[in-house]
Amino acid sequence: MIFGKKAAPRFELGIKDLQSSALPLGHAADEVMRSTPLDRISQKYKNVLVLSNGHGEDLIALKIIEALHYLQPELKLEVLPLVGEGRAFRSAIKERWLQKIGIAKRLPSGGFSNQSLKGLLGDISVGLISDLLKNWFVIRRAVTKQRCFLLAVGDLLPLFFAWGSGAEYGFIGTPKSDYTWRTAQGSSFSDYYHCMKGTEWDPWEWSLMKVNRCKLVAVRDKLTSRGLKKKGVKAVSLGNPMMDGFKSFQCPLSLEKSRRLILLCGSRMPEAKTNFLRLMTALEYVENESSISLLVALGSEPSVLEIEDSLIDLGYKQQIFFEKKLLADSSFSKGNLQIFLGANKFFQWSSIAELGLANAGTATEQLVGLGVPCVSLPGEGPQFKYGFAKRQSRLLGGSVIPCINVRNMAETVDLLLRNEKLRVSLSLVGKDRMGLAGGSQNLAKFILNIMSI
Repeated sequence: MIFGKKAAPRFELGIKDLQSSALPLGHAADEVMRSTPLDRISQKYKNVLVLSNGHGEDLIALKIIEALHYLQPELKLEVLPLVGEGRAFRSAIKERWLQKIGIAKRLPSGGFSNQSLKGLLGDISVGLISDLLKNWFVIRRAVTKQRCFLLAVGDLLPLFFAWGSGAEYGFIGTPKSDYTWRTAQGSSFSDYYHCMKGTEWDPWEWSLMKVNRCKLVAVRDKLTSRGLKKKGVKAVSLGNPMMDGFKSFQCPLSLEKSRRLILLCGSRMPEAKTNFLRLMTALEYVENESSISLLVALGSEPSVLEIEDSLIDLGYKQQIFFEKKLLADSSFSKGNLQIFLGANKFFQWSSIAELGLANAGTATEQLVGLGVPCVSLPGEGPQFKYGFAKRQSRLLGGSVIPCINVRNMAETVDLLLRNEKLRVSLSLVGKDRMGLAGGSQNLAKFILNIMSI
């Protein structure tokens, strides 16, 4: 098992980054980050249209959109999810300060059609190509009818659509980091390929970043921005939107003496439910004399009811009375295991966990960014396969440890629970790789200043 070395934070706001940005007037860092009056912005733009392509990208895009709305409440904001339904935006749309345009549809692959031919064919069968073509024209019409500034969040797909619009655009590159190939490099063909390029981003991607209409390129960390700068891209790293929005949560007294684990099974069905069952099987093999409190943090899917049914099938007994201060929806127990289920409790429960059992994408990154090391158990996908888990582990410096089977996972969990020094070491690595909070506002201020020039 390889644990990553301590590395520099992924998102850091530095004066040199800002001074080397694409701003044509060469403003100093403090002026770049200053909020801009809407009347200056409206002379050039009427609104901001955000393009994103996936669940994790939607969450990051939402953080930036919320910061834009906070800084300029009068600014018209629109979003177009290119992949999936864009469920992350529902609350803002319901509150009517954000509008969704275009076609958004749930895909059989869960948005991971690029990871398997079967997933791609399944997405094509429900109209992926025709929907993308329709959205292409929706974006073109939006740019023609009103003065839009486009913000692409994700990878090549939204970047290509922003470039094809003919409008000025910014790009937030979320999925790629040079840490993935610089950590234990040389273990795969892709490592040599990225080493040859000098960056994980591909030539066709950085060529779209160098177009004059591209006014902002922001990436995950300084390491990645340095790689792109060598290719002539004025990339910056202004902070980590994924680490925004977390608040401290008081651990109930009744849980302080037990070992507290948090379980993240993902949000794409039916894979998420399969992940849950496999993670629970591994947990039952853990040989630990202390009582274990498992916090199962759920999103919109799978539902609390579905997980309750699974726990009953596994022989767990539902508890009528349990710790109310935890704000759980329900509780189950068997032996020394106490299970708490909670929908939309991730932002609270993550701050009191010692260790994570995590087969998720963005939420896993957020968890290690809070200093909680994780153990994962790759399956058959479509998202959380071994390749995905290995790449995630390397990205996060080994603060997520992928296991090969349930027995291996149980042994790893047991080791981490007994070895506090190892947990602390992995915690520091995770925090460094994810960096500090505040990226959403930094990026929003940067965007508003670009729009006013």
